[in-house]
Amino acid sequence: MPVETDNPLGAYLKDRRARLDPAALGFPVGRRRTPGLRREEVAQRSNISPTWYTWLEQGRGGAPSADVLNRIAAALMLTDIEREHLFLLGLGRPPEVRYKAAEGVTPRLQRLLDALEVSPALIKTATWEVVAWNRAAAAVLTDYGALPAGQRNILRLIFGNPRVRAAQHDWESMARFVVGAFRADVARAGAVSEVGQLVDELCRLSPDFEALWRDNDVHAYGGGAKRLRHPILGPIELEYSAFAVDGRPDLGMIVYNPVTRSDADRIRSLVASRPASTG
Repeated sequence: MPVETDNPLGAYLKDRRARLDPAALGFPVGRRRTPGLRREEVAQRSNISPTWYTWLEQGRGGAPSADVLNRIAAALMLTDIEREHLFLLGLGRPPEVRYKAAEGVTPRLQRLLDALEVSPALIKTATWEVVAWNRAAAAVLTDYGALPAGQRNILRLIFGNPRVRAAQHDWESMARFVVGAFRADVARAGAVSEVGQLVDELCRLSPDFEALWRDNDVHAYGGGAKRLRHPILGPIELEYSAFAVDGRPDLGMIVYNPVTRSDADRIRSLVASRPASTG
């Protein structure tokens, strides 16, 4: 069978509806010329006219609206990645982000963090809640496991924890950068409304945060250097890199690598001296 290249949207819609079971969706099976749902059944589930849906599959309907594509995606029971593909075919852009609160990480992802023996690493949400970390992060950055879950937010620690503030080599520059990166992250993830309460709380508790938030700066959190005054290790320099977690747009991973072998050896010794349960 030849592959349709002149109307990839129509080909994709046909393929997706062919994979659905009419009986499972409450439609009579009867005699069908092709497997899956009929066009008019997809139109019914999408609450659009059968004629318009038929034109869309045939490439005659013009560009669909985002609302129509969302309804078709729901009707065809598309996954998030399939819905994104539908939008790219239909509108040439991904759909608007629908923020979903993270529910933790997989064991596989935690094992990845744990494999980084001397590199502090953590997983944060788009709203900068730390949801996973390794033993090196607990030893060098913050012992997140000793904090209540609601206090594992990076912004809360930076602006509300004197120990975290004192450990920063240049707190003012770091805080300005973090607020700008946080603002960019929550907007990209479609989570602006979800962080409203947190922002209000930090503005009440920290004049520094309130002033930085009013500046409306944004920054990209891709990578850079971090210098700390660790209470046990003393001065230490790290390089950090930020990574997206594939298939989890709500999560990001940050890995801090010691700059020198001496720093790596000191981190290794510190981690080894701590109980295994702290990370």
